[in-house]
Amino acid sequence: MIPLKDDVTSETTPFVTYGLIALNLFVYLYQFSLGLDSRGPAQGPFEAFVLEFGLVPCRLTGACATADQFPSPFATIFSAMFMHANLLHVAGNMLYLWIFGDNVEDTLGHGRYLLFYVASGVAAGLGHALVNPSSRVPMVGASGAVSGVLGAYLLLFPGATVLTLIAFFPFYRIIHIPAVIVLGFWIVLQVVSGYVTVALGRGETGGVAWFAHIGGFVAGMLLLFLLRPRQSRRI
Repeated sequence: MIPLKDDVTSETTPFVTYGLIALNLFVYLYQFSLGLDSRGPAQGPFEAFVLEFGLVPCRLTGACATADQFPSPFATIFSAMFMHANLLHVAGNMLYLWIFGDNVEDTLGHGRYLLFYVASGVAAGLGHALVNPSSRVPMVGASGAVSGVLGAYLLLFPGATVLTLIAFFPFYRIIHIPAVIVLGFWIVLQVVSGYVTVALGRGETGGVAWFAHIGGFVAGMLLLFLLRPRQSRRI
């Protein structure tokens, strides 16, 4: 299921959401420019940039601390949420942020929303490190922060509908689906996938950071109650 558009109209211009999307795209374009050589984007400067500024769990927990750490492991919690592994990665995250972020920003207000977004990303990064304390694989991506947005949206607009692409190659169909089903299916997929990785003893060694998604989603729900203004609309 690929969401395309929701039916909730924003009453304000989502400047923060637009800014976050622009910043994520700018950072990815910079990353991509580092890999424009014969070695390909997964090697050389691109890889070094990700390793240096991505969130490496064992650095954060001290399991693989070194004498010279720049930037500090704590700082990488923030830098990692604006970096992405590839074009599909950044495109998917920005699509979800574009569809659902404006309405959450409309509810919280610009300042609260920015704090909410960053806090959700921090919670996601800490959740990932907690589950994978010895991992040396850098985690990058806005998906943890975006997961927080999805968690808040689910609570705020459970009655909304989402125009969704259902694709089973070569067949596809575009239909309206309740947001509670789209986002409910999404979080169930994260939980099940996370459980499978733990049950199989594989951890998250370079694939999808399932527990970052789960941590961000739960944090978004909790933060909504802390930051939401007393009077705000709801569907």
